[in-house]
Amino acid sequence: MYKKQHALVIQFKNNRYSDLPHTRWEEGRVSGAVYHHNKVLSDLAALAYRKFSSANPLHPEVFPGVRKMEAEVCAMVSEMFHASPKAGAVMTSGGTESILMSCKAHREWGKDVKGITEPEIIAPVTIHAAFDKAASYFGMKLIHVPIDPVTMQADLKAVKKAINKNTVLLAGSAVNYPHGVMDDIVGLSELALKHNIGLHVDCCLGSFMVAFAEKSGFKMPLFDFRVPGVTAISCDTHKYGFAPKGSSIIMYHTKVLRRYQYFSAPAWTGGIYASPSIAGSRPGALIAGCWATLMHIGQEGYIKECKHIIGAAIKVRKAIEALPSLYVYGDPKTSVVAFNSNKYNIYDISDQMSKRGWHLSALQNPPGVHFTSTIPSADASDEFIADLQSVMADFEAGKIKETGSTAGMYGMAATVPSSVVSEVACAFVDALYKP
Repeated sequence: MYKKQHALVIQFKNNRYSDLPHTRWEEGRVSGAVYHHNKVLSDLAALAYRKFSSANPLHPEVFPGVRKMEAEVCAMVSEMFHASPKAGAVMTSGGTESILMSCKAHREWGKDVKGITEPEIIAPVTIHAAFDKAASYFGMKLIHVPIDPVTMQADLKAVKKAINKNTVLLAGSAVNYPHGVMDDIVGLSELALKHNIGLHVDCCLGSFMVAFAEKSGFKMPLFDFRVPGVTAISCDTHKYGFAPKGSSIIMYHTKVLRRYQYFSAPAWTGGIYASPSIAGSRPGALIAGCWATLMHIGQEGYIKECKHIIGAAIKVRKAIEALPSLYVYGDPKTSVVAFNSNKYNIYDISDQMSKRGWHLSALQNPPGVHFTSTIPSADASDEFIADLQSVMADFEAGKIKETGSTAGMYGMAATVPSSVVSEVACAFVDALYKP
C-alpha cells in the first residue's frame, strides 16, 4: 500500500500530468481561465488545503473555524457590493451554482408571495448559459431578449414587452462574458420595481474588477445594491478575487430572500437535515483558501491589480481600434475586449493567433473573439498586441488565405440544426472522460 502511494507521489513530483501539452497559461497566453500566476497565493492555497483538507461546513459544530471563515468572506464581499445590514449571502462552488441558487430562490419567492406556478426569467441573449441550465433544472421558462446591436446591452423595450404575470426574475450582467459589456442595470431596476419582480445582476466575471473599479479611478455605472431594484448579485471569488477554484458568492438584498434558497428535510430518518445550497458536504479547504487569499491581498492589493488588469484591457482595446479592419463590440467596462473584422473571417484571425501560441475565446451570434485581461495576460498584453498587429499585416499583405479549424467549425455550426451541434458538444464531453 505505502509503496504504491510513494509511486503516486513520484508521478506528481515528476510532473507526469502537469507537463502534458497545454496552452502556455503561465505566460498569459490564455484568455481568462487562469487569473493569477502568483506563487505566494498558490502556496497559501496549498497551506490552507493541508490545514483544512478534512473540514466540512456541513458539520459546523465539528469545524467552527471554517464556518466562521465562510461567514467572514460573505460579509467582506457583500460590503464590496454595498449591501445593507439586511442582506444575506452564501458561498457556492462557482458562478453556475450561484446563478442556479438565485433562480431557485426567486422561483420559490414567486410561488410563496405571488402564487406563480409557471415561473419565467427574462434575460438578454448575452446572459450566462447558467441561466439556461437553471431553467432546465428547475422547470422555469427562460425568455431571451435581443441586445442593442451597437451598445450590446439588453434591449429594455424588449424586456418590458416580455414581462407578464409569470415573471419572477429579470437578469443582467456586469459585465457579460461575450463582450465585457455592462447591461443597463438602473433601467432594468426600474422595470423590476414597477412590476415587483426580482433582478439578478451577474457579476461572476466582473467580480472584484467591477467592485474595485471606482476606487481604482475608473468610471463605472451603478450596478450593485446601491440600485434599489437589485435583489441578487453573484460574484466569483475564484476569478478576480484570485481565490482557489471553485468559490463564488451569491448575495441577496435581504436575508428573507436568501431563505428561499435553502433546502430542509425535517422528517428524514437520518435526522433533521438542512443545507444552504446544492451540495451537502463542501470542501472546507476551499473556504479557508478563499478567506486566506482575501485577507492576504486586502483592499490596496485589489486596487493595484484592478489598475493593472483594466489598464491592460484599455491598452488592448485602443490597439484593436487602431487596426482598420477590426472593430470592438460595444463599450467594454473592465477586463474583456471582444472584436470582429469587417474584412476578414474573425475565426481565421483567431486561428493565426493560435499558431503564435494564443488561446482566444471564440464567440458566435454575432461572430467574434475576445481577449480577457487577467494578471498573466495583462503582463503579456504588449506581446499580444504585437502578434495581433503582425497577423493583421499578413492578412493585409495577402499572405494568409487558408481557412482554419475554428472557422470551419463555426461555419458548420451556423448551417446545421442546433440539435446536431448539441449532440456534437455532448460527444466532446463524453470524450473528456476517456482515461
